[in-house]
Amino acid sequence: MNSRRRAGWSALVLTAAFWSGGSVAQEALPDIDVGAADGGSGASTAAPAKAEGGVPITASSQKLLTGAQVNAIPFSRPGEALEVVPGLVVTQHSGEGKANQYMLRGFQLDHGADLALTLDGMPINMRTHGHGQGYADANFLIPELLSSVFVRKGPYFADRGDFASAGAVDMQYIDKVDTGLFSATGGSFAYGRLLGMKSFETNGGNLLAAVESNIYSGPWTRPDEVRKINSVLRWSRGTQQDGVSITAMAYANRWYSTDQIPERAVYGGVIPLWGNIDRTDGGDVSRFSLSGRWSQTEGAHSTRVEAFAIRSTLDLYNNFSYFLAQPDIGDQFRQFDRRTVLGVNAQHSVEYDVAGLSFETRVGLQSRYDNIRLGLQDSYRRQPFDTVSNNQVAEGSVGLWTDTTIGWTPWLRTVAGVRLDYYAASVGGVQDPFSAPKDPATGMPIWTGPWNAGSKRGGLSSPKAGIILGPFAQTEFFLNFGEGFHSTDARGTVSHLGPADGSFVASTPLLVKSRGAEIGARTKIIDGLDSSVSFWWLDFDSENHFEGDTGSTVFGRPSRRYGVEIANHYSPTSWLHFDGDVALTHARFRGVDQLQALAWVDLLQPGSFEYGTYVGNAPGNFIPEAPNIVATGAIEIGETTGWFGALRYRYFGARPLTEDGVFKSPATGSLNLRIGYRFDNGWRIQADAFNVANSRSDQITYGYGSLLKTDALYGLCRSGTAPGNVCAVGVMDRHFKPMEPPAVRVTVSGPLPF
Repeated sequence: MNSRRRAGWSALVLTAAFWSGGSVAQEALPDIDVGAADGGSGASTAAPAKAEGGVPITASSQKLLTGAQVNAIPFSRPGEALEVVPGLVVTQHSGEGKANQYMLRGFQLDHGADLALTLDGMPINMRTHGHGQGYADANFLIPELLSSVFVRKGPYFADRGDFASAGAVDMQYIDKVDTGLFSATGGSFAYGRLLGMKSFETNGGNLLAAVESNIYSGPWTRPDEVRKINSVLRWSRGTQQDGVSITAMAYANRWYSTDQIPERAVYGGVIPLWGNIDRTDGGDVSRFSLSGRWSQTEGAHSTRVEAFAIRSTLDLYNNFSYFLAQPDIGDQFRQFDRRTVLGVNAQHSVEYDVAGLSFETRVGLQSRYDNIRLGLQDSYRRQPFDTVSNNQVAEGSVGLWTDTTIGWTPWLRTVAGVRLDYYAASVGGVQDPFSAPKDPATGMPIWTGPWNAGSKRGGLSSPKAGIILGPFAQTEFFLNFGEGFHSTDARGTVSHLGPADGSFVASTPLLVKSRGAEIGARTKIIDGLDSSVSFWWLDFDSENHFEGDTGSTVFGRPSRRYGVEIANHYSPTSWLHFDGDVALTHARFRGVDQLQALAWVDLLQPGSFEYGTYVGNAPGNFIPEAPNIVATGAIEIGETTGWFGALRYRYFGARPLTEDGVFKSPATGSLNLRIGYRFDNGWRIQADAFNVANSRSDQITYGYGSLLKTDALYGLCRSGTAPGNVCAVGVMDRHFKPMEPPAVRVTVSGPLPF
């Protein structure tokens, strides 16, 4: 990586992060004080501070962000809007229609595992998914519709279960737009976007309609050719706390993708920096949903019920190892997923006094059912030819939870809760022997479908607890502990044979336990400055996961992560705002990876050692791609009319790419800029510039083995000269998706006239 310019500015970012703050906008975060004692009633405490939907603020890392804050800074794709979450990195490696890659609290979260994302109560994470467990495709988001983003990190919250161990981000769309909006954007690399939204009074409520279309080619030698359309239709009456709504959403997208490329191919002159190995990679996706909400607040009681139905489809074509498994035609594979999701969330809360103490008790039910058809096929130029796996999966879950907040004194509150979860899954093998892969030695089909079917059930309880001290001089202190979990891909829990080779494999548990704790503080002791610091720790019993790219079960060892997060927001005047965050993390596996150790020793044997394939394959405790530092700094200027602007820098540090830490990624930094003018009549023109410092670092980096036709090992493997274990690994290398070059997009927007 020495030949690539490493991301700079890191010292500046770290300095700014400690002295500035968390997310940029002109609205201040909610007050954190819990109020004074109610002398009139004789009770010794007042009600706790509340965020959106009446959720109490019980941890230092909690944050409530408004839609205005989200949209105040420039971002290049919808998922990046979530980077207002302190310490969260949102990037991508495979085109504008595939789910983003997420990094948070020492997790390389792949496409969403252990980060629970919801929109209007609907889950975005998909379990037992064709590409990866917890797959969370946020490309259907319309950031301009966001009214709030509520952030919670760690397994301390009773109302959050699956995928929420690292954190949970609950997004809410607006119910009404006062003047309507029309927005048109055009920019570099054939980027175009149109957005229109308008509210109408109808049937005693408001009807909100929004339509978005988007095209993009990108700087790649094979253009992405993104074609995306998106729409939302919502009828609502009342408020979020006391009202009703019905929402329909529709989204479709198709694209080509330039996936990560091997470093040796770029610097060896085989392909350009913006090139690719397989020009037919890409995919198409659709998502349709219908959801409803009913909420009521009456005195000390409040109730909220959400129900949803989702229908989604996905086809992905990827080739990450090039000519390793299929030396003649390449290693492209197709992953498909067709699913229907039905679910309901219900909760009731009541506030009451007992013996002069204030109580709030919440109880809730969460239930979800997924009916899924999914599988993995080998393909050539998007033409499938072998079916590695083809399954029909039915998976359901029920979660019951409760928590109680007690105000003991004006400066002491406690929260205690528990959730009970039960999961059941049934996996059917639809694969037939005629479409199964063939053993190259015998020509017999590797027919594993019937032996990788069955059912699995699991349940667990997760206690939660927290203590809140303060306010003292506008400062509160928090201590939290909790247990959580994530579910495992149901196919891996019943598998007995490896789908690709028919070898015996061990099944994994359906539910995996996590445990974590956090201590921190939030303060507003300095006028205009809102700061928080959080020290946290998180253990997983194991990091088992189903590897969607190979269709096989991967055993993950126990892991431990701990770190510190600092977030600040400073508004010295109404037109000037500073923000900055820094998150430092230590992430390691626990125990010994025995299978990796055996594979490494095998590569050290005479006849294999000389090929150097052992480099990067030694056992170790580094968690691949886990970020050790994430920092952001931002400045926003401007009033509601006139000139405005924003500047944001994001940095995430070098990361180990293999368990032994031999392969490492470069640090990555990017600087985005916005400048514009708001007119008195509501119209606005703005220019957003991305990567203005022209950083040549990576969007994301991986370390693994692959094989190109230009590699010396390719010919040796074809001729049978190289050992089979060496040819199975290929050439160990860094594989990266380069940052896109500087780009500019100009937006003109204003109220709709009708």
